[in-house]
Amino acid sequence: MKFAAIIEYIQDKAKIAEVRPVHRQYLTGLKEKGQIAATGPFTDDYGALIIYEAATKEEAESFLKADPFNHAGVFVKYVIRPWNPVMANRELFPA
Repeated sequence: MKFAAIIEYIQDKAKIAEVRPVHRQYLTGLKEKGQIAATGPFTDDYGALIIYEAATKEEAESFLKADPFNHAGVFVKYVIRPWNPVMANRELFPA
């Protein structure tokens, strides 16, 4: 089942940039295990969207809580909602 996490970031761009490499390494590990469907930051610097593949909302939240961005205080707040992908144009997503 897919769960969409809409996450708000702190506004400290230097701290975000500092932690980003380990955050992306963490997400890559989840992707390799089939636990990430899609992820990326919002272009207005608000935060990010992460779509987890998880059995339960609690499992998806455990992925979010283990994220280095969360441990470093980059995540200000978030909401996780079950998500049903009805349609996608995969040609518009980068590889």
